[in-house]
Amino acid sequence: MDPLSLFILLFTIFVLAIFVGFEIITKVPPTLHTPLMSGANAISGITIIGAILSAGHGAEGNPLTTYLGFAAVVFATLNVVGGFMVTNRMLSMFKKKG
Repeated sequence: MDPLSLFILLFTIFVLAIFVGFEIITKVPPTLHTPLMSGANAISGITIIGAILSAGHGAEGNPLTTYLGFAAVVFATLNVVGGFMVTNRMLSMFKKKG
């Protein structure tokens, strides 16, 4: 498969994933957004591990890989921390006061 047709195939899958993801998220009731975010935090934790591995292997070859891996670590960490903060705030709404 030549590189152009491979790019078109992967880009088509990416665009379809965007549409499917948008449709799924808009159909989720607001009361389920926080548990859904907690599940997404677990996926972002796996992303952090992959980004650390990518940043570590970048030192051997292209330094761009190191920079992109570091950026991926930062963004995935922000996603996990933000998700836990929102989950904690949502759960604190259900605690008894006093």
